[in-house]
Amino acid sequence: MKRIAKWGVAATVAMFLGPVWAQADEARAKKIVSGVCFLCHGAEGESASEVFPRLAGQHWEYTAKQLENFKSGKRKSSAMADMVANLQPDEMIALGKYFEKKSVPTEAPKDTDLAAVGKYIYHSGNSFSGVAACASCHGKDASGTVSLPRLAGQHANYIENQLKSFGKRERTNDNAVMHAIVTKMTALETAAVAEYLSGK
Repeated sequence: MKRIAKWGVAATVAMFLGPVWAQADEARAKKIVSGVCFLCHGAEGESASEVFPRLAGQHWEYTAKQLENFKSGKRKSSAMADMVANLQPDEMIALGKYFEKKSVPTEAPKDTDLAAVGKYIYHSGNSFSGVAACASCHGKDASGTVSLPRLAGQHANYIENQLKSFGKRERTNDNAVMHAIVTKMTALETAAVAEYLSGK
């Protein structure tokens, strides 16, 4: 009975302190962002440069996984390896949740004709070359899932570069299916899909 009572008290305390712990995690994440992340990704995850991905609105599970992969070396980046070297797992989760709450920047595609081609490839694929529709995994609205990234609103140049990295097997930490799909995509299709997603 004492053990049950002890766990009952612990559960009650956790229930009331949950919001406090969440605030503490958010405060810690904000401190990390303002100290390191904002330089490339922006204070709100908006990333003004197309070289760096937008983190705003990204699924926290996906962001935390990428941070862990950068730290372990599963995903290669000399710049990111240094940035995450001292991050702990709970801090990676806190950062993921911090950025997930931020508003996703939206802007019209720069090349509407190219985006139109990308829209077709994204939703229908290319039956002539065997390229599967991106939407079959990433969803029609490109919001992704906890295991797949949110692609809507991402910088076109960043998406294009990541697709090329999958095609060259330079990025191997995520779904191997991507390698098979991207190797069938032409340079035009890659650029088009990236342009379409940037404007969603």
